[in-house]
Amino acid sequence: MKKIVLVLFVGLMGFSLAAQVKAPKIEFKAETVDYGTIEKGSDGVRVFEFTNTGDAPLIVSKVSSSCGCTIPKKPEEPILPGKTGEIKVKYDTNRVGPIRKAITVISNADTPTKVLKIKGEVKAPEGKK
Repeated sequence: MKKIVLVLFVGLMGFSLAAQVKAPKIEFKAETVDYGTIEKGSDGVRVFEFTNTGDAPLIVSKVSSSCGCTIPKKPEEPILPGKTGEIKVKYDTNRVGPIRKAITVISNADTPTKVLKIKGEVKAPEGKK
């Protein structure tokens, strides 16, 4: 009987300690950025803003895109609880056509992988193809 009580006590202590673990949480203002219709050669830089709504520092370890035409840039410093950060994305606007790309963000947040999206369309200037 003592062994059962001891096992239950240790199990409950482990569960309560696990519930108190501090973790960062990443919350994006928007998970999709719509470029709309833009002209070939225009500015292709857009920003995904996020906040660390957790209670531990957030470290973005890797940001990658679904193709070489999109270059994401991650924050280098940890984002403290309650603070904001940004992921800059540069799309090559010399490619005419629709934009449908994914950016994968890997961090130490409670949800370690997030997929962000960019969309829109690049048009050639009038009279040029």
